[in-house]
Amino acid sequence: MKLKEKIALVTGGGSGIGRAICLLFAEEGARVVVNDLTIASAQASVEAMGAAKLRGLAVQADVSDSAQVGAMFAEIEKQFGTLDILVNNAGIGEATGEEMDRINQKAETRIGEVMSGQPIETHWDVTMEMTDEAWLKMLGVHLNGTFFCTREALKIMSRKNSGVIINMSSIAGLTGLDPAPHYCAAKGGILGFTRSVAREVGSRNIRVNAVCPGFIDTPMTDPISPMMKMMVVAQTPLHRWADPKEVATTALFLACNDSSFFTGQWLSPNGGLFIG
Repeated sequence: MKLKEKIALVTGGGSGIGRAICLLFAEEGARVVVNDLTIASAQASVEAMGAAKLRGLAVQADVSDSAQVGAMFAEIEKQFGTLDILVNNAGIGEATGEEMDRINQKAETRIGEVMSGQPIETHWDVTMEMTDEAWLKMLGVHLNGTFFCTREALKIMSRKNSGVIINMSSIAGLTGLDPAPHYCAAKGGILGFTRSVAREVGSRNIRVNAVCPGFIDTPMTDPISPMMKMMVVAQTPLHRWADPKEVATTALFLACNDSSFFTGQWLSPNGGLFIG
């Protein structure tokens, strides 16, 4: 029971990595507040906790909206009076729908051009074609959301000079991904924010770290084409994608006392796809 009686908030906890973290934290004794954009998704994660669901709480909020974030933290204070752990996990994918179809098609065409030995004539052109809306939405959810939630969490944690904040970055923030400059910018920004806040609040005994997952089998990655998935596997030394629980165990390590001398760091469960 590494998190016995700890109060933990996991944003974006309604599915994928977020849900895996919620379930593992509950299993380890935490009272878990599950946030998601829809209350139904958050409640589904609470229900999945089994016996621990009676100790959980589902809260709806869009983390890119500071007013909604403020209301969410007010509810947490009302229900629990404190917060020990914040996991800034909420996020959106690099692309959806027709945009993802275009990316898959371009990727497969480029692979064919490379294999033929001819010059690449199919160019990404993502940055020059990106709209203000797409750029701002990506940074709003990932980077602004991480800031808004961290700001509110620190107001609570600073009262007792104790706490843990875990920010979900990505391998994309370490290496860059060809068709996702906005996603990589957001995830890279999270790493810079993590380092800065860790230095700022170390004197309060509040630890701030980041997790940089590689390619994980979640609903967010479902739209990636089979050929692209196969290419990722071919480039990964462990030759597979990860299960969300393998990211959750990394978050658990950073949340509990096992990592008591870790702050301002990032850990990357990526199967060797990035070795740095």
